[in-house]
Amino acid sequence: MSATSMKQIKNRIKSIQGTRQITNAMQLVAASRMKKMTKRIEAAKPYFTLLRDTLDEICRDNREFTSPYLREKEGRACHIVIAGDRGLAGGYNHNLFKSLSLNKDDLIVPIGKKAAEHLSSYEQYETGIEKAADAEFDDCKKLGKALTEDFLKGKFTTLYISYTSFKNMLTQEPVTLKLLPLWRGEKKHDPKKGLTIYEPSSEGAFERIVPYYISGMIFGAVTESVTSETAARRTAMEAATDNADTMLDRLKLEYNRARQAAVTQELTEIVAGAENI
Repeated sequence: MSATSMKQIKNRIKSIQGTRQITNAMQLVAASRMKKMTKRIEAAKPYFTLLRDTLDEICRDNREFTSPYLREKEGRACHIVIAGDRGLAGGYNHNLFKSLSLNKDDLIVPIGKKAAEHLSSYEQYETGIEKAADAEFDDCKKLGKALTEDFLKGKFTTLYISYTSFKNMLTQEPVTLKLLPLWRGEKKHDPKKGLTIYEPSSEGAFERIVPYYISGMIFGAVTESVTSETAARRTAMEAATDNADTMLDRLKLEYNRARQAAVTQELTEIVAGAENI
């Protein structure tokens, strides 16, 4: 092998080593963020579970009242789509977009830069959240309030949310949920439930809880999505680092063989030259 070829191998080794440093650093950053994100999910779930259970209880046990939040209508749909702010997270964004089922006239509420970019051909809601990773509860509360008000005004008749559900470090699944109108399930007899008293009334409590419920669902979905993105990025960067190590081992072996071949060739030439003297 020529000296030029050996130089090319050395340049490739140097390039891959630089890439490996980046992927390894991103893997470590993602791993450190995971602890914070999982704690955030665990802290948020009880609050949103209570809201959901309260709405379910009122819907099931109070059949005498009606609400615009329960009324099914034909019309335009609005989709909240939560994606990532960056790439380098394996199939995280691609899998979410692939799972979407949209109509051309749907109204889109993008959360995350990738969602806004991918769905730029659709009409986008005027109140959104640019970066998913920076979303706080106040941002989700503002968005939830605006969406419930526009639902009541009839700007859209159905509200969906699409996000990536965090199962564990290796499993993240795209999910689409229907938020509005709410579903009134089967009535269940439970003596303990009947002891709950709502002030000023169950209807009034229901109307006031719904906007908070929508805000909570948005915040919970954002939290799970960001956690899923972080887990997907950690896995992707870990795989990239391992692949870089494999490539480096192969290139170093190739370089050493080339160097040994070059040394052997030089020795052969020296011996041949000495025999001709």
